[in-house]
Amino acid sequence: MERARTIIPLGVTSSSRAAQRPAPIVVARAQGSRLYDIDGNEYIDYLAGWGPMLLGHQAKPVVDAVRAQLERGEIFGTPHEGELELAERIVRLVPAPRW
Repeated sequence: MERARTIIPLGVTSSSRAAQRPAPIVVARAQGSRLYDIDGNEYIDYLAGWGPMLLGHQAKPVVDAVRAQLERGEIFGTPHEGELELAERIVRLVPAPRW
């Protein structure tokens, strides 16, 4: 925290972390629903990334899908099949007039 406070105000990047007493938990790793701090303590992650990590940390289906995409490339800057598939899914799930 001393090192972080020299660079980041209060040593953290959110007000909820600044409110943790006596000091914010510094996470070293996570697996499933658990967080592990730099001192080796285990915690239940009730925040789950504020909601998007419903399957937990390092969920195999998510890791496999990310790994498969990384093997195809990260950001193309040109049209690609993935953006069309996402757009089609959004149109199916969100009713709206089409132009």
